[in-house]
Amino acid sequence: MFIGAPPTCCQQETKAETMPASTHWLLDASTVAQRHAIMSVYLLICPRANVKGTAFLLSNGIMVSNWHVVSGCSAEELIASSSSGREVKFAKMITDADRDLALLRPVTTLQGGLVLGNDGDPPLEKRVSTWGFPLMYNGPAPLLSIGYVAGYSEERAGNRTVKHLVINGAFNPGNSGGPLLEEPENKLIGIVVAKYHLYPPYVKETIETLAYKPRGGFNSGRFSIPQPDGTQKTLMDDQVIGLMLEEFYKTTQVMIGEAISIGELKEFLASKENELR
Repeated sequence: MFIGAPPTCCQQETKAETMPASTHWLLDASTVAQRHAIMSVYLLICPRANVKGTAFLLSNGIMVSNWHVVSGCSAEELIASSSSGREVKFAKMITDADRDLALLRPVTTLQGGLVLGNDGDPPLEKRVSTWGFPLMYNGPAPLLSIGYVAGYSEERAGNRTVKHLVINGAFNPGNSGGPLLEEPENKLIGIVVAKYHLYPPYVKETIETLAYKPRGGFNSGRFSIPQPDGTQKTLMDDQVIGLMLEEFYKTTQVMIGEAISIGELKEFLASKENELR
């Protein structure tokens, strides 16, 4: 049972006979504002690229994520899953690689969603949070991560500069595309996009060479990994080593991450309003 009445946004997706027990437990332990955020956040999967991330619903019915989460799939291939276990498919996708943003229009109308916050810069030390699906965690309900505004950074993309918020918090792979919320009101102020790494660029280049560009120097055929379509892909030994190193690279925890400023999302939404209809 809920502690108090469930928020209006969630009435269509909180049927006792379908909602997983773990989601019930999470909602029972949450405030009203947190419940609203929980039910607005979705696990987003791109099966063809075998990539997962986070997405969130806006009050206008559009879902938001990162471009790098969806770039391997078409809109029709993407699959989102709600905290209640409901599967969502999409009719249209608009992306902006420079901003690393993706707008998704669901096939069916979804109720609820988050409201865009103010463009004003949150002050340093302001407490923020995000809900998402970090690392190997796949839900059904998202996990909470807490942090603080540590500063600002700029990302050069083509001829434009994209504004990022730098967050002191545990944002990991899988959190990408999640909402950055200003505490305690849970106002949307950004979109989680990146985490910092301890390693220099050549480490990542070496991993990618081993994992994705095998030269046949080692034995092959002893290992395989499952593919999204259920088949098995045979790997050479150097690919296996590369994939193992990549997991270490991705999961090493550094308590600094970044989020795209809400102003960037507002500008993108405004420019694509007609296309999203």
